[in-house]
Amino acid sequence: MDQLVLTFVILLAAVLAEPLGERIGLAPSILMTLFGCVLALIPAVPSLNIPPDLILPLVLPPLLYAAARRTSWRQFAENWQIIALRAVGLVIVTAIAVAAVFHAWNPATAVAAAVVLGALVAPPDPVAATSMAGKLGLPRRLIVTLGGEGLFNDVTAIVIYTVGIQVVVTGLFSPWHALGDFALAAVVGLVVGLVLGWLGSTLTKHLDTATTQVALSLLLPFAAYGIAEHWDGSAVLAVLVCALYLTDAVTEIGDRDYRLVADSFWDITEMLITGFAFALIGLELRVVIETTGKNWTALAGVTVAVIAVVVGLRLVWLMATWAVSSKLPNTDAPFTWQEVIVTWWAGMRGVATVALALAIPFTIDTGADFPARSEILFVAFAVVLFTLLVQGPTLPLVVRLTGVRADTQKERALEQQLWNRVVKAELSELKSIAARDNLPEDVYEEIKATLRRLSAKADPEAANADVKATLDKERKLVAQMRAVRAAVTEAGRREAQAARREPGMPPDVVDRVTRRLDLGPMH
Repeated sequence: MDQLVLTFVILLAAVLAEPLGERIGLAPSILMTLFGCVLALIPAVPSLNIPPDLILPLVLPPLLYAAARRTSWRQFAENWQIIALRAVGLVIVTAIAVAAVFHAWNPATAVAAAVVLGALVAPPDPVAATSMAGKLGLPRRLIVTLGGEGLFNDVTAIVIYTVGIQVVVTGLFSPWHALGDFALAAVVGLVVGLVLGWLGSTLTKHLDTATTQVALSLLLPFAAYGIAEHWDGSAVLAVLVCALYLTDAVTEIGDRDYRLVADSFWDITEMLITGFAFALIGLELRVVIETTGKNWTALAGVTVAVIAVVVGLRLVWLMATWAVSSKLPNTDAPFTWQEVIVTWWAGMRGVATVALALAIPFTIDTGADFPARSEILFVAFAVVLFTLLVQGPTLPLVVRLTGVRADTQKERALEQQLWNRVVKAELSELKSIAARDNLPEDVYEEIKATLRRLSAKADPEAANADVKATLDKERKLVAQMRAVRAAVTEAGRREAQAARREPGMPPDVVDRVTRRLDLGPMH
């Protein structure tokens, strides 16, 4: 099996992991990690030779952009205190605590090398947490804060990681220089993200097709990451700011075609890249085994200690900040201790931890080996596997035991309110057009009735008894018409496809006719 075939096998597994995960109740990310581990143990399967410094630039931009599309500036603004406590405060505290434990285990190891390990294992993975949280029926605020924490904690962790690497490699450290690097990274990342977000939204307005608009949205995250990294800025922050800016801007300028194409494109992109990234985590098991050799047993004690610190400190931090966060203004009910437990157990590590561990240099400026590199790699990998393969599968059980559930009645009420606003806006616009264009009364009434029927179909619970009765009759008639129309259209489609094989019939002409048949009578 060569690397191209292996890549195809992984992507195929990523597609199959979606329905399989739904059936057995496991997140696709967990299934793909297990699949990667199995592949790593098969001698005939080669390693994927991806340079470590390319893993994050290839994987993080599209995943961050896809995650950011599901949220907004407003949601972050409403929960910024909680997100900051975790994405900055908890990451720093975890990095320091892990560094202290690792250095205590091996005092000969440079403190900066221990800090590198702390930075690696500190940030939970946003994809692993939110992909599971969204399917477990958790309160929306919990999902928002988990996603916000996962998106922004990489910014803090990567800055700490970079400073630690520089200190180990060069042997030089200045607290003021480190703070300056942190500030510079934040400012550059913010500026690059805003500029590219504005540029992207401006260009999107002048692009005529949904295909080109979506293609631009794919390029911008990579551009933001690359430019910010080149200028010593926070590449992750640049991608997030660009994505949030562009998402809000395109909400105003994007049309129906763009929304349909973009949603489908980014769903597919996220599924494939997420599956590939988590399979890569499992595949790196071979690298870890080869790097550590027979010394892994000597690392068992410190590995268990680091896992205990990472998992235990998260619980302590969340409980300690519970009293503070419960008093902050939120759009939902305050945190409960049950929600704290779920949030604690959802702190899984993933792609960023493994990618940063693999990107640790082999040597320092003096030509000596990077201190404790193999030990750092082993411990980091063990933390990822524990959180993904132990916490991940048991998270649904924790949710059931704590009884944490979203307030579906409240969300349903909000949805009904929104539909009422939509119907009022549509009827108001119809009335204005009727007055302006002098629409015939029968046309006006027919369109008005159609709008009400469409609204009732979209939100049946909000419809009155008469409309519901009418809808029931219409559903039966529509079902019959749909069956007849499908049979008739299929006959036309077969005729078009038969013509495609005839001499002199251009395939592109047949494809255009078939596409119009597939889209339906409205096209």
